[in-house]
Amino acid sequence: MGTNGNDGAFNMAQHIITFAKPPWVKKEHTGKLERLIMQLGSGKGEFSEVEGIPRSIGCIGNNRFILRDTPMEPRRIKEIIREFSLISGKDLYLTNYDDLSLLEELSRFSATLPIENVYPVVRLEDFERADLPSNVKPIVEARYSSENIKKLQNIEDAHAVLLMIKGSEIENIKDLPFSCEIYIDVLFPGSLKRVDFDLMEAKRTFKVHNNFHPCLSGTLAITREGFALPCPLLRKFIVGNAKELSLKEILRKRRLKRFWKLGKKEIEGCKLCPFNSTCHDCRALEYYASGDIMGLEYCPLDHPLGYNVQKSFMLWKIK
Repeated sequence: MGTNGNDGAFNMAQHIITFAKPPWVKKEHTGKLERLIMQLGSGKGEFSEVEGIPRSIGCIGNNRFILRDTPMEPRRIKEIIREFSLISGKDLYLTNYDDLSLLEELSRFSATLPIENVYPVVRLEDFERADLPSNVKPIVEARYSSENIKKLQNIEDAHAVLLMIKGSEIENIKDLPFSCEIYIDVLFPGSLKRVDFDLMEAKRTFKVHNNFHPCLSGTLAITREGFALPCPLLRKFIVGNAKELSLKEILRKRRLKRFWKLGKKEIEGCKLCPFNSTCHDCRALEYYASGDIMGLEYCPLDHPLGYNVQKSFMLWKIK
């Protein structure tokens, strides 16, 4: 039995808030805009779009993307953030920056607006020299290693640590010496055959009871080029262009609403599963592994009726 309200078998440290899933999956979703993830560049992370992203919380983590168009000007990014503060004003994530100056500028700007939580995501190697306002909540990302654990012990003013680990390293996280929140980001291999940890426990460590998909619902990501996405990692599923459309116009897009209101019972193979209301899955991981947005590459359960992921994609008909 875990601690801090966890009901999975992993024996985790007290301050671990979330495991193998974004922190917002524990919240009840409304089907409306809840969080905006602004990607501030191609990113300096070690996980690349070209080679595949073996991530469970890659949406707010250490990635490198390909910029396919000219970047939006900082002025336009500020307009989008201001509009978000008027529409929702809940959670703003500033991620995948190319230089600290832009991250710092937008953090200071966002801190002046009526936004409940502003989360600048900063690599461990950059955190000490980042000049961030006191009323934002920095998330420090790092790869698990004994050296990085020592460095993380000495950091101050971090709201959370996003710690990326391999499955074989999970047993080492029982006693992490941090007082801030901890998000454990498990690195997924390219297929179910190479998973080296208890996948079902990772999916069910935190109870999730949502009518909508626990990760996608209420999420909007906007890339530096202005592409609006239902998830930062679903980069082929563009729902609008923020260079041309206002946030309100993007939110009216039927394709985005279809992602937000997706229920686990709409996924063939999940709808009859007894764990569908408590299981978290990552549609981006499934898509990259199977080529199907409705795929079930990482489900170890044998469903009695079986499933056909290609057929399920046709049934879902994202428009």
